[in-house]
Amino acid sequence: MEHTLSLLALSTGIISLLCLVSLHFTSPEFQPSWRMISEYALGKFDGLITAFFLLWGACSILLAILLWNEITTVWGTIGVVLLLVSAIGQIMGGLFDLKHKLHGLAFLLGVPALPIAALLISYNLIQLDDWSQHKSIILLSAHSTWISLVLMGVAMGVMMSGFKKAGLPMEQNAPVPDKVPEGVIALAGYANRLLVLSYVLWLIVVVWVKE
Repeated sequence: MEHTLSLLALSTGIISLLCLVSLHFTSPEFQPSWRMISEYALGKFDGLITAFFLLWGACSILLAILLWNEITTVWGTIGVVLLLVSAIGQIMGGLFDLKHKLHGLAFLLGVPALPIAALLISYNLIQLDDWSQHKSIILLSAHSTWISLVLMGVAMGVMMSGFKKAGLPMEQNAPVPDKVPEGVIALAGYANRLLVLSYVLWLIVVVWVKE
């Protein structure tokens, strides 16, 4: 049973990333340097971004199930609960796209919870005999989650500040500009993709080590 769940978790994680990668070819109008992943829902291939979020959430849930009996500390258990919270946000991201009022809640549930979960779970796992030999890759992938979150926050702040200085409206329902104004450093899209990649790779790494 565990082997089947592990294979499902690996499959959903890898396929979710393939869905995301394919969007860069099917929807090239969304420049990856500064357009967010969620904006693919506004394109013609919105089904792919929905599949990405749902498969990502499924991978998180499957990993939480696999880890439930592996975790040995209270903090590790809290980490698994936070992983499930993040999974709810990921699934909500697929069910409620960028135009839906619940998309912001999906972000709040899905994004901040995962780095905390990754650290709590990883530091518990590396104390166990079956996991300790993979300590380096587990910790590297876990720490990459919070680092990517910080990088995205910085990149978003720099880009939004540049847009404001360029005179672009920053209201919630303001239209998306056709291009980045001259002089604006817009790398938030890359940071957003790095975040998602690091989040999903942590899931895949932990499933792979367990397997």
